[in-house]
Amino acid sequence: MSNIPAFGLGTFRLQGQAAIDSVRNGLELGYRTIDTAQIYGNEADVGSAIASSGVRRDELFLTTKIWVDNYAADKLVPSLEESLAKLRTDYVDLTLIHWPAPGNGVPLDTFMTALAEARARGLTRQIGISNFNIELTRQAIAAVGKEAIATNQIELSPYLQNRKLVEFLQHEGIHITSYMTLAYGKVLGDPVIGAIAQRLGATPAQVALAWALQQGYSVIPSSTKRENLASNLLAQTLRLSDADMAQIAALERNGREVDPAGLAPQWD
Repeated sequence: MSNIPAFGLGTFRLQGQAAIDSVRNGLELGYRTIDTAQIYGNEADVGSAIASSGVRRDELFLTTKIWVDNYAADKLVPSLEESLAKLRTDYVDLTLIHWPAPGNGVPLDTFMTALAEARARGLTRQIGISNFNIELTRQAIAAVGKEAIATNQIELSPYLQNRKLVEFLQHEGIHITSYMTLAYGKVLGDPVIGAIAQRLGATPAQVALAWALQQGYSVIPSSTKRENLASNLLAQTLRLSDADMAQIAALERNGREVDPAGLAPQWD
């Protein structure tokens, strides 16, 4: 069974001082889960913010993701060791394969096996996948076993509900982490979400995050603004009614924001 915290701080698109400030503010506000990736170019910034925060390592849950260039059997573990050095830690709590990148020359079972090896060496406590469709998740399961895959981190928002994939992952007992839960902010202007927010005395962001949390997904919203970081946390105590959930379910529009050629699979 995976042991993934429900609420974390994302750092996508944040670099340098913006990343340091966001993580520092987040830690001060009570965030203890931080999500980064090799390709974000901010692991050292995250490590710096953590080091100066005074928060103990064993209170934190750190996730990073292996970039495509490091999937080869002889590259994956050394690249993770480099990430650990930047993050100033001996281990991360979760390491994900960032994109399946079919056709990049490294077979899926090769990089999944290398990822399992990283875990066996103690470099990461748990392993998982990101942006995998049903077929590639099946292949990952075949490579390392279902119980080894702690989560599939996927783009998932009220505008992109990924029902087929969600149903498959839930059936297999693989935890779902939703990224881009606010669809780059697009759902914040949605009239349905706005009306629910107004009725509950909440923000649209809190409503969208609560919608994901109530379905059992983990969320990792990011922000450079301290007040938004604080406000987002309150989504954890917001309760949406069945009617609210049904209204948001009806917003599905296959509104995918992230679909990089060569990296993304054929979506379900």
